[in-house]
Amino acid sequence: MSDLDEITPEQTLLDQLDQAASPTPSQRAQLNHVLRCSPFIQQSLAAEPGILAYVLGGCTDDFLGDGLEARFERLSGSLDERQALETAAFGRELRRLRRREMILIAWRDLNGIDDTDATLRSLSKLADFCVAEALAYHEHHLQSRFGQPRGPNGEPIGLVVIGMGKLGGDELNYSSDIDLIFAYAEEGETDGAKTISNAEYFIRLGQRLIRSLDEKTGHGFVFRVDMRLRPNGDEGPLAMSFDGLELYYATRGREWERYAWIKARVIAGDQEAGRELMTMLRPFVFRRYLDFGAFSQLREMKRMIEREMTDAAMHNNIKLGPGGIREIEFIGQLFQLLRGGREPALQARRLIPVLAILEEMGELDEHTVADLTAGYDFLRRSENRLQMLYDHQTQTLPDNKFDQLRLAIAMGFEDWGSFLYALDQHRDRVHGHFSEVLRLPSDGDESEEPLEQVWNGLGNVADRVAILERHGFEQASVLEKHLSSWRDTQGPAISGTVAQRLDELMPDLLRDISAYQGQVAILDRMLDLLTAILRRSVYVALLIEQPQARRQLVRLVHGSPWIASLLTQHPILLDELIDPETLYAPPNKTELAQELGELLGKCPHDEERSLDELRRFKQLATLRVAAADVVGALPVMRVSDQLTWIAEVILEAVHQRARKQIEARHGKPRAINESGDEFTPGLAIIGYGKLGGIELGYGSDLDVVFLHDSTDREAVTDGDRSIDNSLYFARLAQKIIHTLSIRTPAGVLYEVDTRLRPDGVGGLLVSSVNAFAQYQAEHAWVWEVQAMCRARFVAGTDTVGDTFAEIRRQTLTQKRDPVELREAVVGMRRKMRSNQTETPAGLFHLKQDVGGITDIEFMVQYLLLRHAADHPEILEFTDNIRQLGSLRDAGLIDAEASEALIQAYRTLRDAGHHQALMGSRSVVEAQAYETERQLVIDQWQTLIGCLPPGADGDSPN
Repeated sequence: MSDLDEITPEQTLLDQLDQAASPTPSQRAQLNHVLRCSPFIQQSLAAEPGILAYVLGGCTDDFLGDGLEARFERLSGSLDERQALETAAFGRELRRLRRREMILIAWRDLNGIDDTDATLRSLSKLADFCVAEALAYHEHHLQSRFGQPRGPNGEPIGLVVIGMGKLGGDELNYSSDIDLIFAYAEEGETDGAKTISNAEYFIRLGQRLIRSLDEKTGHGFVFRVDMRLRPNGDEGPLAMSFDGLELYYATRGREWERYAWIKARVIAGDQEAGRELMTMLRPFVFRRYLDFGAFSQLREMKRMIEREMTDAAMHNNIKLGPGGIREIEFIGQLFQLLRGGREPALQARRLIPVLAILEEMGELDEHTVADLTAGYDFLRRSENRLQMLYDHQTQTLPDNKFDQLRLAIAMGFEDWGSFLYALDQHRDRVHGHFSEVLRLPSDGDESEEPLEQVWNGLGNVADRVAILERHGFEQASVLEKHLSSWRDTQGPAISGTVAQRLDELMPDLLRDISAYQGQVAILDRMLDLLTAILRRSVYVALLIEQPQARRQLVRLVHGSPWIASLLTQHPILLDELIDPETLYAPPNKTELAQELGELLGKCPHDEERSLDELRRFKQLATLRVAAADVVGALPVMRVSDQLTWIAEVILEAVHQRARKQIEARHGKPRAINESGDEFTPGLAIIGYGKLGGIELGYGSDLDVVFLHDSTDREAVTDGDRSIDNSLYFARLAQKIIHTLSIRTPAGVLYEVDTRLRPDGVGGLLVSSVNAFAQYQAEHAWVWEVQAMCRARFVAGTDTVGDTFAEIRRQTLTQKRDPVELREAVVGMRRKMRSNQTETPAGLFHLKQDVGGITDIEFMVQYLLLRHAADHPEILEFTDNIRQLGSLRDAGLIDAEASEALIQAYRTLRDAGHHQALMGSRSVVEAQAYETERQLVIDQWQTLIGCLPPGADGDSPN
């Protein structure tokens, strides 16, 4: 049974509902959809099939006008009849109404009859109606006992019920609680036979009202009521006089209370008195002049939101998590608090109109408002339909696969992955704007600090240079010239918002730079980065909002121009600077594979997005390695391990994805093995060179060979569009190479080199293992056999990898004539030297020059090929460090020589990594590595019996 079948309503229920309401064919289709999306509605209609007739009738009458009153009267009688009911009976009728109306609202929403805005209004109107009905009922009965509350002059006083939050904004969500505040105009007492104070009367009235709505009975509840937004929260009186409220907010009101009152609305009770109260409190909520003391409190509210979002449990919360509903609301309400006193249009309660007004005012640009509006609609629909599942108040995405499918279908998607991708797109955009928009102005009246003067070009050049020198800048005149030139060049092209943010950022950035040597170079790299991100001012905002991230950035840019270039090309990586714990602790291979799997799992059918996700994964993973490298958190061997793991994880993911795509079109390859049994052959990706030797560096390409184990030449795939297995594997390899090497807006994954395959560029792209073994045994040159010393299986089908390992062992353990071997190895090294561009005098190429990395590798490979026939154990590893250890353990090289070569190799490799991070070629001052070079030359002469090519009586160069 499919998951879809599992959530499809049973026919028995459908038959019962047919008998109860006789829906038309189109209504039956709507019914099926609603039942599939909501177990709550299934259970409700199964318990009381007659509700369906109510719902169908509610789809035709005046739904948002007087229809609700009419429906309640048809259900429970006139107002007089309802007020004559016992309290329990009245509560039952209110709950019956609520259940029917909630099903009706869900029906209209899920079937597209109402849009999101209409659904939110309907839910708010239902809450308003229920509160007003309960208030009228209890007011009637309480006054019969105590009389009418009256003020000092005998005027009647009524309760004012204020709806806060989403209810106040006419934006109530499904299954939401309602935030209320109770108030009354004046102190006094009732005029009944038994007199009590107004305060006592309204507190009693409020208690009864809450109980009518909130108490859960056998018929459920009406609305959960939250009174904690009143003054002093749970410790404050349940109802307060207007004077008491005014005094509290004038003397003790906090910023979060101003924030809460933005959406406040009188929803029931004495409307005229309510309007008086709202006018009274407006100066508290919307201040006429900017209150600079409020900024720190608003910043703290934002920090609280950000702290809460770091909790992993918040990720699946579409209200409180990153990019959630709360962020959009905070953006709108922030501007309302800051500008609402001077811009009455911003005193609107509903969010979407406020965003439109902010666009008209130029506070938010068109793109931002479009993203926030679309995000709000999608998130609020998701929230409603999530709560429609079980009528539960939740904003957390379900982890049950059936509920996930229900929510996806309710949102118009075929599966959970598609819904989640769309959701994440909205959340990413919202969170980006949240970080960008919420930059709060600073007090412009404060006098300029010295570095602010430098950035703003105040005073003459000599004054600015003197300020820089006082702050510890070397080459201050050069730095000032570069800074002024960039400011003057960029100034005319940037918006006012970005200019304001640069004014806030640049003095702090200069202070950070002053702590390092090479300040002009750091500034130039930072200015290149800023040029790249000015159009995405969210990143400028990040550097302002996150001082720690900014300081990490300066540290890394100082340590590595390569990192600076990476971040300039891919600013999205700046987010990683926020958390040093993850930045400087690269994940292991298992964690990398899990991380990439999760990223690709979000776009199982989106080829373009998967290509970008792969590239961003590599960029992020490489940044972590480089950052840890720069600060000395990783030794050189671990750097290579990490970079190699990244490549292996990507290769495996690309192989799996490419295989699935080709199999979807042509089916799986099938073949017959030597035993006559049918099996599914596979592909192995064999890593050579640095990949095979677990020695990848920054920017290394991938040397690979593709092998398959389909030895049956007549074998074909089993799909409808069957192809020969050899063609299948050729297409698979081509797809892998294409995925790795194609350039997208996110860059290139890896350059791929397949020239080490049998017969090089003239050979087949993919060889069978049998053909590969035969080539190695009969046709391979010595240099090709040398290359196998560093070759290993890195991705693909394990069994094919095992077969390769055996071929490698057999090839490398062949008996070889020592003299012929030496001549071949030395000859190949000489040929490489003759084709090398000469290094300038006084400089040393770490890899290619005499005494460099390649000479060590050739020595090791010579020793492996010479001795492997008698000592096969030396072939266990493919990296030079452990191969030298194996040669030592086998007694083929003394321990002192082995350790010296290992140390020299590490030193040269470490220098190579450093050069890469500095964005430089692998050419260094020769004198700095004279000791290592001479050691390598001496060991070559000892182990091979001659000087290395290029050192024949000449200088090591």
